[in-house]
Formats: sequence, structure tokens, C-alpha cells
Amino acid sequence: GSEELNTRPVNNAFEALQGKAAGVDITSSERPGTVGSIRIRGNRSISASSDPLYVVDGVPLSAGGIETINPRDIESIDILKDASSTAIYGSRGANGVILITTKRGKAGRLALNYSGSVTLETLKDKSPAMSASDYITWRRWAYYNSDPVNNPRGDQPNYDKDQIYFAASGDPAALANVNKGWNNGTWDGSRVTDTDWADIVTQTGITHEHTISGSGGNETAQAFFSIGYLNNQGTQKGQEYERYNFSMSVDLQVKPWFKMGGSINGSWAVQDYGYSRTGQSSGSGPVDIYSAAKAIPRFGVPYDEEGNIITNPCGSTTNVYTVIDEWNKSTDNRQTFRALGSFYGQFDFGKIWAPLEGLSYKISFGPDFRHYRQGIFISKDSAVKMGSKNYAKYATDRYLSWTLDNQINYNKTFGKHNLGVTLLQSASKYNKESGSESANAIPNENFEWYNMGSVDITDAATYGAGMSTGMSENQLASYMARINYAYNDRYLLTVSGRYDGSSVLADGHKWSFFPSAALGWRIDQEDFMKDISWINQLKLRFGLGTTGNSAVSAYSTLGNIQSFYVPFGSTLTPAYATNEPYYTSSQVKMANKDLGWEKTTQYNYGVDFSFLNGRISGSMDIYHSNTNDLLLSMTIPTLTGFNSTYANVGKTKNFGVDLSLNLVPIQTKDFEWSSTINAAYQKDEIVELANGKQDDISNAWFIGESINVFYGTASDGLWQESDAAEMAKFNANGHKFEAGMVKPVDQDGNYIIDSNDRIILGNKNPKWVLGWSNTFNYKGLELGIELNGRFGYMVDTGGEGQYGMYNQREISYWTPDNTGADYQKPIYSTAGGDAYSSLLGFKDASFIKIRNISLGYNFNSKALKNIGISSLKLYAQAKNIGNLYSSVDFMDLDLGTTYYNRGFTFGLQVGF
Repeated sequence: GSEELNTRPVNNAFEALQGKAAGVDITSSERPGTVGSIRIRGNRSISASSDPLYVVDGVPLSAGGIETINPRDIESIDILKDASSTAIYGSRGANGVILITTKRGKAGRLALNYSGSVTLETLKDKSPAMSASDYITWRRWAYYNSDPVNNPRGDQPNYDKDQIYFAASGDPAALANVNKGWNNGTWDGSRVTDTDWADIVTQTGITHEHTISGSGGNETAQAFFSIGYLNNQGTQKGQEYERYNFSMSVDLQVKPWFKMGGSINGSWAVQDYGYSRTGQSSGSGPVDIYSAAKAIPRFGVPYDEEGNIITNPCGSTTNVYTVIDEWNKSTDNRQTFRALGSFYGQFDFGKIWAPLEGLSYKISFGPDFRHYRQGIFISKDSAVKMGSKNYAKYATDRYLSWTLDNQINYNKTFGKHNLGVTLLQSASKYNKESGSESANAIPNENFEWYNMGSVDITDAATYGAGMSTGMSENQLASYMARINYAYNDRYLLTVSGRYDGSSVLADGHKWSFFPSAALGWRIDQEDFMKDISWINQLKLRFGLGTTGNSAVSAYSTLGNIQSFYVPFGSTLTPAYATNEPYYTSSQVKMANKDLGWEKTTQYNYGVDFSFLNGRISGSMDIYHSNTNDLLLSMTIPTLTGFNSTYANVGKTKNFGVDLSLNLVPIQTKDFEWSSTINAAYQKDEIVELANGKQDDISNAWFIGESINVFYGTASDGLWQESDAAEMAKFNANGHKFEAGMVKPVDQDGNYIIDSNDRIILGNKNPKWVLGWSNTFNYKGLELGIELNGRFGYMVDTGGEGQYGMYNQREISYWTPDNTGADYQKPIYSTAGGDAYSSLLGFKDASFIKIRNISLGYNFNSKALKNIGISSLKLYAQAKNIGNLYSSVDFMDLDLGTTYYNRGFTFGLQVGF
């Protein structure tokens, strides 16, 4: 509920959900304005979307998620996981449903509330870059290992060799800095200036958020409003997110038999995404400015003797650029306007005519509008452009969707029988229009992306202009019936069926029927349980149902038309063809006029319990599902004129256990300790693919294995001098193994490392997800501790190339005196060092993280009334404290990076 959401300040609702529900795995993002991802009960589809459906105040969202909603405006969040509970949402609920209920007005006097907080964050790196001195030694080893005959060992510094090693980079200032370490033929690395490039691009991140809300009304009218503001300045310079929120709802009891109301939730957000490499001169590179800074060796210096910025510190022109003032020279600005509406009218026919008691009709309409604009400008003075030309890009997306529901409900009690019937007719439409243009050589930097008309689009050599527009539209129509029956409040039955039609599927396959059923037995209501006072609730549940997924492109069943030119007389004349690969630059998929629904049948077995007056309570669910007719891209004979098409082929299955346990270990008059544990186990498996039981190696899809696995060559540590005889057998077959290099595993024993030696290394998805929350209350004092973890999966840390061009994080690398190192020896090379270095990047991953610790104080309400205040709470919080356990000590496995933000928050909540 809202109390849970207000326990700790969060920038979006995703953060509030982490670790709060069993079977729900949420990843994080530290970039301001960017959210992670959410999965409910793992993956069932291979290529179709696995995102859940978000429903806000009864309106399914199509134009985005819930990241723009102010968390302070949310009353409750409910998560529907099994097919029976999601049945009312039909095909859109195939991956689970997240129900958001926003706050509404309540009868009573006008109540005003303010909540606000300030958060200070610093960037913490679990794997900092080598110091200048360490890097210089490391590079000497890299040169030695590339030519040990002519170069001295890395621990035997040589002035003349250093002039070669570090002058070759082409940066005189960097060489001069290295030479500071030489004094009368003696090397002292501490004399070299150590430039902390990462420190240059980081700052104290400051986030402040404020919300003012009001609620009030009487028996016939209730209203609620709120205004919110969030400003999140990132820990990396140039990253910032600003959001304004407005929310309002009104509920009117117009007549005893007629009620109507509506709500509007609007937001305006501006995200400065930060360092951008779009339109760069060449190649790929770091995704943010901190990564760019870490790539620069620390013996490089920012300025030359004249005070000019050195564009390529240490001389490398490949992805090693200065970061000085780059946050002012490249801009990636993203603006989003979002408006959600929910309007309803409800008729109670029993209030009109008594024999119709229990019969009601509700019509609801929910529009969802989103406008997104991205503007990118990179100055010619940016190191990314290396003095070439200004670059600009302007792109817009406009989303408009709506849902119209007509719902009839009938509820009646006959003695010990309770009956509920629901009939629903639903229609929804989704439309997206997009456009973008980009160009080089923008003449006036002051206009950024607002002067694109000044370029000559016909002069490709100068401007390289490009433009595109697009439109996508789809509709969904549905009919649903549901019956709820209960006998004596003990035996429960729910049966439902939904008939969905999707415009994205082929004629003759657009419509499908999705049934579900659920049984419940409230054992605690039985007569034989009356004398067992310590059992307060005991309920058994069973549910089964089928859901569908049509998450493919809106026009996958239609042939695309592409333009090409043919000689006609003495000129080239434009012509058009459907997917003809011989005349277009890229092949497209063949249209499939038989494309239908991907269907999942899920079985759920559950128990709800509460013992000892609620001191122990919770639920456990065991589920398994089978997904058939997977929407997959399959290879087809090229004689058709195409090489692939979407088709309903393949099967997967999924098994899992969800456990939620609520405990109150200690409860006295003044002190209470409450604890909540959410744990989930999940395992998915591929049963069939496009070609039946045949593996799809190119996509790393294997029969009997998880959908997301790592497939490659395994490693067995490093070669040592004692392995000389075995290395010789490999080298006789063309390999060039040496002591200190990575030792790949030869699975077939033929002394040749090739594709036949690849195996499944591990699963990308965790088997276990854990959340554990503890709250300690003493009078008005409240202490909260939240932990979360993932277990039983594998992560690719990227390995360590170690070929001497880029900076290097602090690692234990192989030398003749350090043979038990974690990583291979460095080898200087412009093309790459050890060919198998990436094999060391695959690590078993498990962690338990202290997500946050909060301390708050609720002031006594009786004392506050004398000064006109109804409630007052002050609190402080520390987030991302650290790990209790991590199998990879140099990474934050929750984020998948070596760095994260640690923050401290101070907040206030007051009601009048």
C-alpha cells in the first residue's frame, strides 16, 4: 500500500517493488531517468516480449510503463502471476500483470500532506583503474611478452625502452610524464603524475523530490490532487533527470443508482542522458562518460604545455578520448510528456428496481498519450568528433492508445451460496508515429538540432543527412465471461473465458479463446478446525488457465514493399517489390499469412496461511507452464526468395516455486520486530524449436536447456611452464600457446580448439531470487533494513583483453613470479592480446546485498494536534550499503557493472 511506498524515498515505482514480491525479479539502473527491467516468473517466450502488463486505475498501458508516475501518488501495487488471476486481462496478461491503484479522495475534511527528501550520492567503484605507476609496469610486461627476446622484463625498467614504449603513442606530454619517474638512471614510479580521470567526471549526485497532495469530500463527492517535482542530478557529470507530476481524481455519487468519476495523471520529464557517441568518427566505445574516463591510462595528462586540451591522451586514436569538458560538448536531451486518463460511469440497477439488486453496469474509458523527443548534438570540438564536423539528430515518437470497457456485474447471495457473474466487452487501439533526421556539418552550434533545414540533403558527402518516418497501429478486441461461486464461504470456484482478437495476426488466426479455472478451499472455516485456535487462516488453491501472446510486429503477416532502381532506357527508374532480396540492400522476412497466437497453459498450486494471531503468515505457490506455438523466426529455403519468416513453431516449459513469509518474532506493548521474506525458484526449458528437437546453435538455443544460456569454450585457468609438453601438442596444430596464456578446455581431445569444443557454460537467469525486509518499531522510532539477492546463475564480466592500448583495472595478472594469478599475462598488440582472454570473463554469480537501511521517527499525534498538524515523520536512509556476500568481488552483480551509487537520504512527511 501507500504506507509501504512511503517507507523509503524512491524515484520510480520499480525501486519500491524490488524484493517485495516473490517470483518478481527487478533489475536496476543508476542512470537518472532510466529504469531497469521486470520479469514475473521468468521467461516463457523466446523471441516475443516478456514484459508484464501495467494497469493503472483499470487502464492497461500501451504507450510505456509506470516510470513516469510519481510513487507518492500510488495507493497500492498488486501483482498477478498465475493464469487464473490474469485471465480478465486476456492475452495482454500473458507475462503477468502489475496493478497500480492511485490515491483517490476520501470523505471528510480537507487533508493536506507534504513529503520531501534530499539524497546525496557518490559513485563507488569496486574495481578502480591502475595507478599511473602500476600501469607503466603493466605495459612494460605487455611489451616484454610480445617480444621477450628484445625487450626486458616488466620488473626491470629500462630508460631507452621506455622512450620507445611510450613515445610510440604519439603524446609527448604523456612521455614527459613517464620520464618524471627517471632520475639518474633509477626508476621511481611515485614521481609520475597520476591523473585520476574518473574523478574528473564524477560529482556528488543530489536528488530532491517534493510532493504536495490534498484529499477531501463528503458522501456524494470526493476529490484528490497532487503536485510533484523530482530533480535527480547524477554522479556522472552531464547526467540529470527532472520530472514534474500532476494528478487529480474526482468521484461523484450523482444519484443513488449512478456514480461517475475520473482521474488524470500527467507528467513532464526532461532527461539529460549524458555523454553521447552517436555520430562518432569511428568505431564503438564506452557507454557513459565514467567508462570513457576509466579507459584513459592514468599516466596521460589532460593538457599540454600551452594549456591546450590533449584530444587523445597517451596517443591512442581508437576509443581513448579526453573527457575534459565533454559533458558540455555533447548533448543527448530527451523530453517526455505523458498523460494517463481513467474515466467511468457506474449504474446500480438494484437501486432503481429492487428485483435487480446485485446487477450493475460499468463503462470505463482510458486514454494514454505519450510524446517523446530526443535531441542530440555533438560539437566538432568534442573529442568524439576529433575536430571533424558538428553532428545533430532530432527524433520524435508520438504514442496514442485507448481502451474502452463495458462491464456487467451480478452478485447475489442465496442462503449459503454466493454467486458472482461478470461479462466484459473490451476494445483497445494503439497508434505510434515516429520521425527522425540527422546530419553532419551543422553550421551554427547555438541552434543545436533546431536548424536541420540549413543543410543540403542532396550533398551526402558534406552533410551525410538522413531522415525517416514511420507509423504502426494495432487493435485488440475482447469478450470475457467470469463466474465466481462460493459455498458456505468455504468452497470457492472461479471459471472464466476470454475471446481475444488481435489485428497483428493473420486472417483466420486473429481470434482465439483463453479459458481458466480456479478452486479454493478455506480449511480454517471447517467445523473440525474450530478448536484449533492457533490457526487463523488456512486456504488451499488450485488454478489453471491458458493465455496468449501476440507480441510481434504489427505487420508481420504482410509483405513489406521496398524501393529499388532498374535501368529503363538511359535512366534509372524507381520501382517497387515485396521483399525482393536481389534489389534491396538488406533482406527482410517473408510474410506469414498463417501467423497465430503463442499460447501458454499454466497450472498453479497454492496455500495461504496465518498462525498465532498473525504472528506467522504467508503463502506458497508451485507452478508449471507449457508454452506452444512459439512466435519464432525460422530459416526457410532461399529458393522462396527469402531466408527467414516468423512462424508458430517451438515449445517451452517453466517450473517454479514462490514463497512469501511474514513473521512477527517479537511483539510487546512498545516494541515490535516484523520480518518479511520473499523467495522464488524458477527454471525454464526449451522443448522444441523451429526444426523440432534440433538445437539452434547460432542463437544459443538448446533443447532441454534454459532460454538464456552462455554458449562457448570453457577455460581451465592458465598455462604454466609445467604444461610445456601439452602445449606443444596444441601448437603443432597451429596454436601459439605460451605459459601465462588462457588454457581453453579441449572437449574432444584432438588438441585443436574449434567450434566442436563449445559447450553450455551456464544460465544467464538466476534460479533463486530473494528479498528480506525487517522493521523494528519502538514507540515512535522505526528502523528498517532491506536485503535482496540472486543465486545460481552466470555473468559475463567481459574478461580482460590486456593488449596494452587502453587503461586497465587493478587485477592480478600472470608474470613468471606470479603464476597463481587470476588473469593471463598482458601482450602488447594493436589487434588484441591473448585470443582466449574472454573465456576468463564467465563467472558464477550469486549475491546478497544490503539495499537500504532507514531510521525514522513518528511524532506523537496527540501532541501535534495542538499546533494543527495531524502527522509528522522525519527519517534518514542509507542505500546501497554493500554486499553481505558476492561471488564476484569486483562487480555490483545487481547492476552488472563494477560501479554503483551509494546514497544518504534525509526526508520529511507532514500532514495537516
